Amino acid sequence: MTSIIKVSSPPDLLNNDIALTLRKMTMPMIVGMVVLMTFGLVDTFFIGMLGTQQLAAISFTFPVTFTVISLNIGLGIGTSAIIAKLLGAGQHNQAKETATGALMLTMVLAILLAIIGVMTMEPIFRLMGADSQQLIFIKEYMLVWYAAGVFLAMPMVGNSVLRASGDTKTPSYVMAFGGLINVILDPILIFGWGPVPALGIQGAAIATLIAWAVGLFYILYILAVKRKLIEPKLLNWQQLKRSTGGILKIGLPAAGANMLTPISAGIVTAIVADYGPEAVAAWGVGGRLESIASIVVLSLSMSLPPFISQNFGANKLERVGQAYSLCVKFVIVWQLFIFAILALFSGVIADIFTDESNVASTIIMFLMIVPLGYGLQGVTILTNSSFNAMHMPMSALSLNFMRLFVFFVPFSYVGSYWFDLSGLFWAGAIANITVGCIAYIWCKTILASRFEQSVLSE
Repeated sequence: MTSIIKVSSPPDLLNNDIALTLRKMTMPMIVGMVVLMTFGLVDTFFIGMLGTQQLAAISFTFPVTFTVISLNIGLGIGTSAIIAKLLGAGQHNQAKETATGALMLTMVLAILLAIIGVMTMEPIFRLMGADSQQLIFIKEYMLVWYAAGVFLAMPMVGNSVLRASGDTKTPSYVMAFGGLINVILDPILIFGWGPVPALGIQGAAIATLIAWAVGLFYILYILAVKRKLIEPKLLNWQQLKRSTGGILKIGLPAAGANMLTPISAGIVTAIVADYGPEAVAAWGVGGRLESIASIVVLSLSMSLPPFISQNFGANKLERVGQAYSLCVKFVIVWQLFIFAILALFSGVIADIFTDESNVASTIIMFLMIVPLGYGLQGVTILTNSSFNAMHMPMSALSLNFMRLFVFFVPFSYVGSYWFDLSGLFWAGAIANITVGCIAYIWCKTILASRFEQSVLSE
């Protein structure tokens, strides 16, 4: 595997050209996420071949699996923000200890969350609207997935350590390689091959577990041996407390902000469930397609924070503001282009995922409406990551709460009540556009205030 994945050296985030640096950091993330999310769509494709009930079951799992992933993302955000700031300030030994503590903390929290998930599985999915038949498939999948979640958590935080140093290429290679393993194993374990029995929907979860386990062992090798970014030993209690305090201060609000997304998605999924399993299946496909359509935004949201945090630590606030504005302008234009592509090829895309006309027509309606708000949704995502990078996690949490529970969920309910499923889709797009405008004004105001304070202090 060492010969397959190239370990890259990080760029100079404090002095290199802003646009060129962000492009060099973001491109590997885009490639890695394209590969990984494409494999995720292939995963959905294979499960869809099992039937509508299985596809609906996997759609129900998205909010829950994303809740677990949100904790990992939050810890990764806290880890990246703290370590990047320490590196920007030249405190390399403290950064190394912090990275080690982050991985230890992540393992403990991931195990606890998996135990809680298994114990609460049935009531949560019944609350979301899953019926008894769907619950059988959900349990088959989630029992394995919760175990796999432990193997997912540490590589995600380990990749954040690499990104904090400016290295976005290695995490992308690791993500892509894990996705490749997953897509190779998917058809073998789902449908059976030779001596391997057909495991159905559970086979998809087992493929995911194996892929993430491989990623875990390799990322630990990179961090400890190749790059020496973590200690080759466990920290004692005092070191662990010292190294994780700052991470939790940022990571827990960030995790909370991210967990709001699947909670709101679960609520909206319950609303969609009233329209039948075909609507839920289409909603699940739309969610996967949204992830693909947002690849550039999500990549920027991972490459921008290390840049901001290092420059924030070095008190180079003008570079912070320039980087944020540059990314916002690009994302709005890019996502409008993505909307046009999805709308134009909506029929073709729907036919790829289903042969059932009701599911296909709902997928088409989703793609003709919801992506219109992706550009401003991207602005909100970038603003959230920028707030965390500047060590303002409560601002990021407040912004995400406002987006989801002041706008997205209420708008979706009202839209569904008055205009059925199309009203729900339109409400989501309008909510994203509204909050994106608020997020941009909020962030620019804070940056201007910080820059003015910096000038006055000099």
